[in-house]
Amino acid sequence: MARRRIDEVAGRAALDAWCRHREPDADAGSVPDRRIIATAVRFTLEEIAERAPGNSVEVRVPPFGVTQCVEGPRHTRGTPPNVIETDAETWLSLVTGMLDWDQAKSEARLIASGLRADVGDWLPLFAAGTR
Repeated sequence: MARRRIDEVAGRAALDAWCRHREPDADAGSVPDRRIIATAVRFTLEEIAERAPGNSVEVRVPPFGVTQCVEGPRHTRGTPPNVIETDAETWLSLVTGMLDWDQAKSEARLIASGLRADVGDWLPLFAAGTR
């Protein structure tokens, strides 16, 4: 079980706030506060580690967080063989179902290296707009 650092209520509130900025009637010029994005990313990284426990894949969302997940061979030193890296916007779009894993890969919105570097089976984690 993953160790939680982000309170679930605070994490869901941050994710909901991020989702509200993506709604069609949201102010086009507004962007969520950096703290909201950081909390939403860290909460969802903890969530994927909870739902897909293990240490064979490293998911990186710089500069906000990183986690290891997916059962398989444990990696302990150097560059992990299975890495997924993306930006916060793409990651939060993936975990809320606003973006499909295959679409993100085909549009080069994420880097997935290694045989196990695919968390598409666990996505989305949350339905967009679910409060």
